[in-house]
Amino acid sequence: MQYRSTRGGSPAVTFSEALLAGLAPDGGLYVPTEWPRLAPEDFVSGASLPEIAHTLISPFAAGDVLAAALGDITADACNFPAPLVPVGEAGYSVLELFHGPTAAFKDFGARFLAASLARLRPAGVRPLEILVATSGDTGGAVAAAFHRRPGIRVAVLFPEGLVSPAQEQQLTCWGDNVRAFAVQGSFDDCQRLVKAAFVDPALRRELDLSSANSINLGRLLPQAAYHAATALAVWRREGRPASFVIPSGNLGNALACIWARHVGLPIGEIVLAHNANRTVPDYLSGQPWQPRRSIATLASAMDVGDPSNMERLQALYPQFATLQAAVTGDVVDDAAIRRRITADHAAYGRIWCPHTATAAEVMARMPAARKAGSAWVIVATAHPAKFREIVEPLIGCAVPIPASLARLHERPTSKEPLAPQLDALRRALLATAHTAGAPT
Repeated sequence: MQYRSTRGGSPAVTFSEALLAGLAPDGGLYVPTEWPRLAPEDFVSGASLPEIAHTLISPFAAGDVLAAALGDITADACNFPAPLVPVGEAGYSVLELFHGPTAAFKDFGARFLAASLARLRPAGVRPLEILVATSGDTGGAVAAAFHRRPGIRVAVLFPEGLVSPAQEQQLTCWGDNVRAFAVQGSFDDCQRLVKAAFVDPALRRELDLSSANSINLGRLLPQAAYHAATALAVWRREGRPASFVIPSGNLGNALACIWARHVGLPIGEIVLAHNANRTVPDYLSGQPWQPRRSIATLASAMDVGDPSNMERLQALYPQFATLQAAVTGDVVDDAAIRRRITADHAAYGRIWCPHTATAAEVMARMPAARKAGSAWVIVATAHPAKFREIVEPLIGCAVPIPASLARLHERPTSKEPLAPQLDALRRALLATAHTAGAPT
């Protein structure tokens, strides 16, 4: 299996080369040159999530140096549950993706990527520099997954003052081989800096760069695995496809679900629930593609005005009419997020984070006839304890804190201010170039 750039200006690479590079040299994102085909019968009945991930990802790693280790990698990455839980009398279920070490869905992909890259870095070479832009959850998951991995350094860029206090704690509490940069700008500025770094000659010459954002193929495929596992469970239980409502920002989680459907998993509709950053829903409604500055909302991890993975979505569906038929989108503002958190706690006893609440709100708006066509699943992307300052006043009680988050809150923090210019990032990275990837 080989991978090409969405922009067509770079040579094809192997699976491992795509993971190591993160972004293609021409600035594009890697996608398969051909797509494998899978059916429900290819997955063993009763298989665990790591086993389903292994079956799903194996064709994408066919012939690669990582193929033999893939079973161990998926076992490492998916060693916590992703349960599908019915929501009272609401008529849908929720896929809970917040049971990992940083209580967000991004733990799956970050751990897969860390386990993969650790196997690809030979001893004695200069450190691999992981650059990651985060609107909240990605950076914490990546920092946790790569912390103290030998030969690997991590630079986390987050928008100063635009993540929740719990998210900032998780971004800045690591030290050792993880540096946290508080960028004086928006998430879009952070993402722009990371992309610019990958095509900067000085940085490419001095550093071995890779990415752990959802621009990296190694983030997407393990996320496709839990969508696949959910779809298989619904198919075998009910004999009909699962349809998903997915909180969406940079489109990584949504694209993973779309890829799972594309290779043959029994998935019906896919609906993208966006906050007030409506670039994608406006485009899907027929307006010209128009990236814009992000708007700060309660669902801060989704505050993305120029989502990178639109390139992959357009590569998969080059005809706009086909893209419109493949996925739909809706917009949920902060007032609706607040109302949904309050209403669903009262009605079902469920506590949503602001991101999950966008999906719950889209589900609540859906006409009954549309709901009847599939087994509907909303995707819970983060634990509400990461947003206690928002959620607790709305529900009138304390949000239980998972033990994994409580431990992180006890760690000291450190962050470095960073102007939103490539020159500033270049100076910061080169100042510590070629030092050890982790303490001894």
